[in-house]
Amino acid sequence: MRYVDVGGEHLSAIGVGTWQFGSREWAYGTDYADTTAVDIVHRALDLGVNVIDTAEVYGFGKSERIVGRAIEGRRDEAFVASKLLPVVPPIGGGYIAGRGRKSAQRLGIDTIDLYQVHWPNPIVPASTIADGLRRLQDDGVVRQLGVSNYSKSGWQQLEKALGRPILANQVQYSLAVRKPERELVPHAQANDRLIIAYSPLAQGLLGAKYDATNVPNDVRATNPLFLPENLDRAAPLLGALRDIAKAHDATPAQVALAWLIRRPNVIAIPGASSVGQLEANVAAADLDLSDEDDARLTEASDAFSPRRGVAVVPQIIRNRIKR
Repeated sequence: MRYVDVGGEHLSAIGVGTWQFGSREWAYGTDYADTTAVDIVHRALDLGVNVIDTAEVYGFGKSERIVGRAIEGRRDEAFVASKLLPVVPPIGGGYIAGRGRKSAQRLGIDTIDLYQVHWPNPIVPASTIADGLRRLQDDGVVRQLGVSNYSKSGWQQLEKALGRPILANQVQYSLAVRKPERELVPHAQANDRLIIAYSPLAQGLLGAKYDATNVPNDVRATNPLFLPENLDRAAPLLGALRDIAKAHDATPAQVALAWLIRRPNVIAIPGASSVGQLEANVAAADLDLSDEDDARLTEASDAFSPRRGVAVVPQIIRNRIKR
């Protein structure tokens, strides 16, 4: 396993994303939630993975409970990250602190290693969010603080209101989605901060298994990347992934992950539907791409220009708002 040292933390370059743990959106079922998900976390820890990322909204608390069961007896091996989703104003610092404490209870731990604000909310002042996060950190309920889906300016604004470092920003980042490279990645690299890449395989697009005649019919159906036109446009990028994978006796998904974690101050948290997929993801940390490989992938990614669909509020957010 390759590790990233940032902000005093020693973190595996590949972590485990757990949106699918207990979530209806992925429809993996109860056997997966009760057995496979725990096995995935156990195997990840066995392989030196220490970053386990969840959120209160994943399965409305189910994911946190599953992670809690999985790390029982192995707490010291895991860097546990969870997220707050402040979507229903009015809220205050006490509400935010209460949400963090409930996440810790569901996880069955005294302290959450990284507590992140899941989405920016323009209705809730940065000072209010900072107040709640400060309370949690002062009380030892969380160690490190983070944000997710924040712009650079929003990240800096919240950090200024807090008066303390905000270690990480978790954002969508992959060969198919390069926007974080404009400001966020350079900011992290220059300031001892971290970028946590979610959807590092673009929800499976970069596994090079889908094309215009074969599209997923699950939660990814709302992702514009899987429009038939965009799958056609992705063909050169997917071809480059296949070629480089063949040269390294690897898979396209492993190559895509290896390209991503070559970036300093970046780690990736792919999900896994099985222990075997988890093992394949982890093996990407030991895949050494050449500079030529990197350049070819970057060039192919630069040339990929997907048609943008109408912005859609993620179903996971819509479900939360309705509750």
